Amino acid sequence: MRPIARIETVFSQKFGIPRQSGLTNLPSRIVFEKEYQNPDALKGLSEYSHIWLIWYISEHDTGKWSPTVRPPRLGGRVRKGVFASRSPHRPNPIGISCVRLLQVESHTKEGPVITVEGADLLDGTPILDIKPYVPYSDSFPDAEGSFASSKRKCKEVILPKHLAQKIPEHLQEGLVQTLSQDPRPGYADEDDERHWSFLFADWDIHFRVQGETAEVIDIQEKDVPNE
Repeated sequence: MRPIARIETVFSQKFGIPRQSGLTNLPSRIVFEKEYQNPDALKGLSEYSHIWLIWYISEHDTGKWSPTVRPPRLGGRVRKGVFASRSPHRPNPIGISCVRLLQVESHTKEGPVITVEGADLLDGTPILDIKPYVPYSDSFPDAEGSFASSKRKCKEVILPKHLAQKIPEHLQEGLVQTLSQDPRPGYADEDDERHWSFLFADWDIHFRVQGETAEVIDIQEKDVPNE
């Protein structure tokens, strides 16, 4: 099995990535590998509003797995079977994400490029396959979701204006949406006084969470190694 493409996202490290797809409006680009840059393969794709991404969880391919995992949704303290979770620590490290399709460009300098919204993938993640989302068969409104049957309560996010101005306007809402999901580990206490940080595109976002509020306390440009 070989990757057909790679995705470009604002997340260059695991910490900070939304735990599910569709929780932010952040755009991402899917750039195809040379072998799969035939624009005919994308004919008709733009007629769909959403697509499925099947991807390789490359950062977690250790060759080892555990039959039970501790989902962050349960505070990292309760064990569930790996097949009853979406943990990346799996026998076969394969992920699936449903994302909104924004644009299909058949001819660019990089070959065909797809732009999507709401991806929960690390920058550079290999894409194994792309399939259209079919509403009549892929949606089950009466489905049961166990401990993940409903969306988590979002944090109120405080992003001071003087800090928001440090990043492009089109990414500001996506940053707020990311922080509202509380990217901290599941074991973190609600009133944890620690300061946390994660990489977001070209910036290092520093924040803290107190109760139901996540506050951005600093935004710094990401360090670029000297060549």
